[in-house]
Amino acid sequence: MILRSGIWIWLSSFSAHVHSSQPSAPEPVSAPLRELPWGQLNFLHTTDTHGWHAGHLQEPSYSGDWGDYVSFAERLRERAEEERVDLLLIDTGDRIEGNGLYDASDPKGKYTQDIFKEQQMDVICTGNHELYHKSSSENEYLSTVPKFHGNYLASNLDILDPDSGERVPLAPRFRKFTTKNQGIRILAFGFLFDFTGNANNTIVEAVEKTVQQKWFLEAIHDRGVDLFVVAGHVLLDSPEYSAIFKAIREVQWDTPIQFFGGHTHIRDYFKYDSKAYGLESGRYMETVGFMSITGLSTGGKSDSHSAGANANANAKSMLAAGPKFSRRYIDNNLYSFHQHTSLNSTTFPTSHGRNVSAMIASARKALDLDHGFGCAPTDLWTNRAPFPSENSIFSWLQTEVFPSTISDAARKEVPRLLIINTGGIRFDIFKGPFTVDTTYTVSPFTSGFRYIRDVPYETAKKLIKILNQEVPQIFELPYDFAARMPVSDDSLWSTSFDTHPTFHHPHNQIPFSPDSGDDNKDNLTPGYTTTDAAGSDGDDTLHSPIKFYKVPNVFETRISFPSVSSSEPEPEPETVDLVYTDFIERYVLLALKFLGTDYEEGDTGVYMEGKSMTGVIREWVEGNWKGEC
Repeated sequence: MILRSGIWIWLSSFSAHVHSSQPSAPEPVSAPLRELPWGQLNFLHTTDTHGWHAGHLQEPSYSGDWGDYVSFAERLRERAEEERVDLLLIDTGDRIEGNGLYDASDPKGKYTQDIFKEQQMDVICTGNHELYHKSSSENEYLSTVPKFHGNYLASNLDILDPDSGERVPLAPRFRKFTTKNQGIRILAFGFLFDFTGNANNTIVEAVEKTVQQKWFLEAIHDRGVDLFVVAGHVLLDSPEYSAIFKAIREVQWDTPIQFFGGHTHIRDYFKYDSKAYGLESGRYMETVGFMSITGLSTGGKSDSHSAGANANANAKSMLAAGPKFSRRYIDNNLYSFHQHTSLNSTTFPTSHGRNVSAMIASARKALDLDHGFGCAPTDLWTNRAPFPSENSIFSWLQTEVFPSTISDAARKEVPRLLIINTGGIRFDIFKGPFTVDTTYTVSPFTSGFRYIRDVPYETAKKLIKILNQEVPQIFELPYDFAARMPVSDDSLWSTSFDTHPTFHHPHNQIPFSPDSGDDNKDNLTPGYTTTDAAGSDGDDTLHSPIKFYKVPNVFETRISFPSVSSSEPEPEPETVDLVYTDFIERYVLLALKFLGTDYEEGDTGVYMEGKSMTGVIREWVEGNWKGEC
């Protein structure tokens, strides 16, 4: 190993094979790494894991599982003890919905609740996905919250107690504690953004109202605090975090603040002022965020010998100049974990971590997640291919899947216009086995189809422009209405798209693979190349860049329309059945009102009763991608 400018360069002659913990996971690929910037106080952060606790079984860069993460955290805690510094673990919600390990069980989360709780967390909070259904929020309240012994925080979230019906906090509002080694006094909160799509057994208090409440004002007036930690399922650059930041700064103008965010599924870093920063750590167990702070006061311990000499010297020298914040985005794989701990496949795993990996493998076997429905002939991308194109998953749905599957027996002769929001498709399809697990990673939601019969086509065809906000915005759409991108808008290769049902010929498409030239000169593997508020050195692994493309909020498929020869203009039916998933019904009705109609919920009905997006995709694959890979 040689160290150059903070980058570990691992020579191939010293690299050993690294075997992933899950039997079907690929081996991670060796790559040059940047070291972790250890400090006086260190954090590991996860968010938006969405049930991907088995890791990515078709992507080597993210093939670590939750057991590997347990081992990684335990090994880093050992280092923290040796150096007499502190390490804290944070999770900021959306732990459910998005993977077969969670969604394929009955009840949902039967296995993942026990798997997740095996990791020791110092601060944990709720995401919006925990609140969509009454059952999942009650699982949080009755099972997850008690397992974390006061470390689960709910600063602006209440629940109706399932037994008494009384409105109570889902979890404690805040937590004050002192770190073991450095004696840093921390006041921590756990927030959720101003979410309104929750089931009616939970109440999300607006953040701007919460920061005016007596309990919050009393908490932040505490002068015995060395650091505020605000964990939240909240965008870093948001009105909610701005309100919290301003409220704290009004009474504690100089105390450092560390924010942890979530919800946008990206790697991100944000500066609020010279003593307040925020970190967001991606999605789907692709990323483990690492954050460090040096230069904090240590009011919780007066013994100057309680910390290591080097740590104390650094802290004291930094205290006068102000704290130093550093971040790193770790690719979730065993190669990264081994290098960051200076261990190998024999010395790295802990017995606890191995047991958790075994729990995951057992759960996957019980759920038969590797059972194949067919063999995908090519990769299909949500954001790594432009829409429309041959490699776009939305084009595949639009031109191949939906025309042959979206049909209600009682209305099969009626022309129909299907509108689907891209946010309902959560992940890519890789060439190879299409399994039970794939079904849920692509479409985990149980949303059914609904329709409005006999809508004038002249009206229906205008909906797509409104829902894609190609006209002045008339109502706000939820953040997850459209397909999420794992990078910020500034990193997109293209922000244009065409929502017409046909797509361009392949020779007009920009390829997914990185350009030739400088990007490939070191034979780097494609992956995250993050640029954030601190620059472009945040990723632990050096990658060649991947191109990402913006996709529309919705796309349409025209089914059973009058057919003519290709040389004639396409005829338009007088009326159509307007079909959509139930998740977007509210917004379809709002758009129709904007167009001057008076359609209401009472005019809607169930379409293809008992069918869901998940089921439609699975049935098509079974019928069209038959065979073993």
